[in-house]
Amino acid sequence: MSHEIRIVTEAELRGAVGLDRALVDVIENAFRALASGRVVMPPILSMEIAEANGEVDVKTAYIPGFEGFAIKVSPGFFDNPARGLPSLNGLMILFSATTGLVQAVFLDNGYLTDLRTAAAGAVAARHLAPEAVETAGVIGTGAQARLQMQAAHLERRFARGLVWGRDAARAAACAAELSASLGVPVEAAADPARLVAESQLVITTTPARQPVLEAGWLHPGLHITAMGSDQAGKNEIDPAALAAADLYVCDRVSQCEALGELRAALAAGLWHRGTPPELGAVIAGSAPGRTDAEQVTICDLTGTGAQDTAIASHVRGLLGTAGTAVIA
Repeated sequence: MSHEIRIVTEAELRGAVGLDRALVDVIENAFRALASGRVVMPPILSMEIAEANGEVDVKTAYIPGFEGFAIKVSPGFFDNPARGLPSLNGLMILFSATTGLVQAVFLDNGYLTDLRTAAAGAVAARHLAPEAVETAGVIGTGAQARLQMQAAHLERRFARGLVWGRDAARAAACAAELSASLGVPVEAAADPARLVAESQLVITTTPARQPVLEAGWLHPGLHITAMGSDQAGKNEIDPAALAAADLYVCDRVSQCEALGELRAALAAGLWHRGTPPELGAVIAGSAPGRTDAEQVTICDLTGTGAQDTAIASHVRGLLGTAGTAVIA
């Protein structure tokens, strides 16, 4: 018996879904589901291709009550910009959770991954950032740096933005684009220490293998969302910062222990506070979030398969007749 599979291109996906609070709610609900203990989410299949400065991640999750589940393949090849190519690409496949048949193939070239990652940053800001954010800063100058600042602005309407990157020209270009898109002044910071000192909300978006944010820069009323460390060799945040923070939250503890900032803190022998809370538990109210405007909080986002299933299911509901129907 044949069935219909919908093939959807990146251009069609861009026309159907963007970064908005509705999407943030979808991703928030995915984290809340994770806290229930009923989600089936295997460990990330992760492969490094060091010779090409590349990596490939495969993520999936089954969320009870969802009609489908997604399997996402996400290559990241970080020398691509020098070739005029994007660092990230890939696709998502949405399967029926009842029959296992393929329902849709989203040829998104990383677009949906970018959106759900940015939305996760917005969720972290919603639950952990101070209520009043005058200045937000981002360390990094790529597509995710732009999206994370846009996502943060959805939840905390900051009046000023800062950008720092190793390439001053790219930082200036990123700042100019953000200033235009957000409608607030955004400038390139002279150094990351200044950026952190002047910000109440900081997002790190780099593939760094040595910390780009030092523990000595922490100050009362600061929230940090670290989303660049998703491979065992990566490390954006000084491990001592995790120990010094009032609250450190993981998207998934098992992933952060293996791939995130927690891995580096454990390896350095600096984490002695037991199992940290997960973002889903904070959302569900079973673990405390920020309880004081002066607290220093850190959220470690490694990316979860639950986010992929959530956005793929959300997009399928938005598409209508978009895409090409293939009979298989």
